[in-house]
Amino acid sequence: MTEENKDPKSKFEEFKINGGELLDKLKEILHEGNVRRIILKDERGKTFMEIPLTVGVVGAIIAPILAAVGAVAALASNLTIVVEKTED
Repeated sequence: MTEENKDPKSKFEEFKINGGELLDKLKEILHEGNVRRIILKDERGKTFMEIPLTVGVVGAIIAPILAAVGAVAALASNLTIVVEKTED
């Protein structure tokens, strides 16, 4: 896990996982709260999915997003998840 701060109000965390762990890790991250955005990158560092989230979206819209991410996970072997969180 690496962290980098570009904006003093935001905190970035990076997780390297394999495709089979993707949904479990995303559910864990969302459960922690304060997530603004999730970026999924392939093994070469190229972004192929960016999911902006707000407090209202997490509860109502997250199920279809997780279904789409599950389809991506089936195709990918090594992924990097970059999570942007708001500072408390």
